[in-house]
Amino acid sequence: MEIKQKSSSLWRQIARRFLQNKMSLIGLAFLIFIFLFSFIGPLFSPYVNLGVDPTNINQAPSAQHWLGTDKLGRDVLTRLMLAGRISLLVGLGAMVMSVVIGGVLGIISGFYRGIVDQIIMRIADVLMTLPGLPLLFIMAAILSEWKVPTEYRIYIVMLMLSIVGWPGLARLVRSQILSLSERQFMQATEALGLRDGRKLFKHLLPNIVPLLIVSGTLSVGGAILSESTLSFFGLGVVPPDASWGNMITSANSLIDFQKRPWLWVPPGLSIFLTVISINLLGDGLRDAIDPNMKRR
Repeated sequence: MEIKQKSSSLWRQIARRFLQNKMSLIGLAFLIFIFLFSFIGPLFSPYVNLGVDPTNINQAPSAQHWLGTDKLGRDVLTRLMLAGRISLLVGLGAMVMSVVIGGVLGIISGFYRGIVDQIIMRIADVLMTLPGLPLLFIMAAILSEWKVPTEYRIYIVMLMLSIVGWPGLARLVRSQILSLSERQFMQATEALGLRDGRKLFKHLLPNIVPLLIVSGTLSVGGAILSESTLSFFGLGVVPPDASWGNMITSANSLIDFQKRPWLWVPPGLSIFLTVISINLLGDGLRDAIDPNMKRR
């Protein structure tokens, strides 16, 4: 009972420190807005089910189309909402997969050590020595050559981003597990003869949850940027599905950049503000969980 009270008190302290960080609250508020905008907003748009409209090609913002229309006559505001769904889902999906893969392998590597540790860390070292973005380009180009159906692209992009992202997290988790293994409470579990499963899930895992939360939060922004870059070059999510990256691609001429800013400014700002907000949220969580880190 006393342990549960201490744990509850710790999380209340973390919440109180987080709520005192105004910049992190601004980031959180914007992320809530962008989620509502992307997932609830299309329900109120009359243009969701409308396809190509040759009579409304490249129309400037108006009362009917608040952000204008694109080169196929589609409403830019509606596509911005639908694109936000995909970009956010890719970022969150890649983050969850990276945290699961990196967290599990990091725990196994740090806990069992020996040959298991050597194999996992050498694989991580190999992946970390490869430049991330060029590796993504190569994998995406192979998928394009194989003519992977559009409906599966989003899931494969998530998998590619998680493959690139898990090694760094695995090394962080491994170092944390190695540090925790030398502490007195883990020595006590050895003396009591507890099984490995109980040591991992009852004693080690709760102590690395804050690390997983912070690392996972910060990785979402990187995943959104990587997906947008791939989609911009036609190697990620491809039309007719919309993402913020391939929306910017539609402004592919000097005339579009000079005369039609409504084609590329809204998705560009969405990427910028979303990634900034995620980083502010991640920094706030890091400072709330480990206030000494900010002073260091």
